[in-house]
Amino acid sequence: MPRKLLAAAIAAIAAWLPADSAEPPAEPTREPLRPVNSAFMLSAGSSHLADTYLTPLKYEGWNAAFRYERAQAMKFSPDRWRQQLRVGVEMNSAENPARNASMQYLNLAASWGMIHVWKLPAGFQLGLGGSTGIDLGVVYNGRNGNNPADAKADWTVNLTGTAAWRFRMDRMPVTVRWQSTLPVTGIFFSPQYDELYYEMYLGNRSGLVKGAWWGNFFRWDNLVTADLGLGPWDLRLGFQSSALSTKANDIVTRCYNFSFVIGVCGDWFSLNPRHGLPSPETRIINALY
Repeated sequence: MPRKLLAAAIAAIAAWLPADSAEPPAEPTREPLRPVNSAFMLSAGSSHLADTYLTPLKYEGWNAAFRYERAQAMKFSPDRWRQQLRVGVEMNSAENPARNASMQYLNLAASWGMIHVWKLPAGFQLGLGGSTGIDLGVVYNGRNGNNPADAKADWTVNLTGTAAWRFRMDRMPVTVRWQSTLPVTGIFFSPQYDELYYEMYLGNRSGLVKGAWWGNFFRWDNLVTADLGLGPWDLRLGFQSSALSTKANDIVTRCYNFSFVIGVCGDWFSLNPRHGLPSPETRIINALY
């Protein structure tokens, strides 16, 4: 009798419990892959320098630079937002009109920003966003024995615009891209006219930092590139132009350069070994197209 009561109780409990679903539990949604696009570029071209703190003459010569770019789709909205890191070092060397004196300009630059992109038909893409960057440099003229150098430093907030076109040339993928950067505001360093740096060291530091706007600080950088898909790495060919103009404390600085660009770029994937290899259905969101 007790066995019959126990069996009846178990049957009643089993009937009361919800039935198991025949479908297996759904797998968690896999996030899209966001490869990092890295580019290493060398450029060389012409340079035009002027700095009235050192000399009233204009100098002309050559420019050479190395630049690194890192771009990736953002995690919070990968289809619409991109982030970009840019680091570079450039050297300008120029001579005066008489060719009996030279002036050099060395600059280090770094910036980070975000760009909102719009994908258009036929492989076109537009982008608009902002960035913030720091430039540190020095202009040197050995002919000025008493005060031969003029330091350059600025921090700016910039507008950034991009346009890209992805297509195929026979079987080779090609990405043509233009990026333009224009500072809107910030601060920059400028000594007083005829003020020695030794005087600044002694404590005369009034008016050395100026607020930057288009009336006293103007910089416009443009980079046009074509990435040719030749294998795991793309060959990058392009043209770069940069214009810098400042006017503060009766000192005028001009630096213009135009150069050709050659480099390599490619996408890098970061995979979590605990999750294994991605499935063929996993979406890949590239940073540049």
